[in-house]
Amino acid sequence: QLQLVQSGGGLVQPGGSLRLSCAAPGFFLGDYVIGWFRPGPEKEREGISCISSRDGSTYYRDSVKGRFTVSGDSAKDTVYLQMNSLKPEDTAVYYCAVVPWMASVETMCTRIEFGSWGLGTQVTVSS
Repeated sequence: QLQLVQSGGGLVQPGGSLRLSCAAPGFFLGDYVIGWFRPGPEKEREGISCISSRDGSTYYRDSVKGRFTVSGDSAKDTVYLQMNSLKPEDTAVYYCAVVPWMASVETMCTRIEFGSWGLGTQVTVSS
């Protein structure tokens, strides 16, 4: 079971940027999907972006598409979420999570329950 350690949250003004990090030793050695999640309108965690170590494919929820970028650095065993043009509605606790690959990254990010989670990091967008 992969252990995930998050960092990079904080307070930023609307229109600003933050980069979240998810250290995940072993992620790039196998076939996994790491996802970034935040609570949705009904408080359930929604996958907003995911990346697969199997083929590098990515997924973005429509609300963050064009603003957020997910990437991985195998040399650092870390997955990143670069968040640009932040809006107040992006305010949330963000979690990274990992699960073994089993389907398309979109399917996994939106329908599959992830089993191993980081502790979350607070992102606050406010003027």
